[in-house]
Amino acid sequence: MARNRSPSKQMRLVLASLSQQRTAWRHGYDLLKETGLSSGTLYPLLMRMTDQGLVEAEWRAPAQIGRPPRHVYRLTASGFALALELAGDMPVPSGKEGLA
Repeated sequence: MARNRSPSKQMRLVLASLSQQRTAWRHGYDLLKETGLSSGTLYPLLMRMTDQGLVEAEWRAPAQIGRPPRHVYRLTASGFALALELAGDMPVPSGKEGLA
């Protein structure tokens, strides 16, 4: 049976951050800086949000030869709808949250 929990503060930060540029693909590093979340919090959260259909992710070829490919993320229509639904209750990403 699926649980129906309200989104965590960390998820709300990611939703708020991604919804600022709804159709733009964003790198995890940019989201780390913008939200202030640790990598150990952000990347598992992005994977869960992808599994839930809130975020889509894809690999991008490196901009420079010799660099590794990078994952990029953006909200799906469902993710954007949730972001709009929660907009009044969402924290504003400041890059200084320090949530771990």
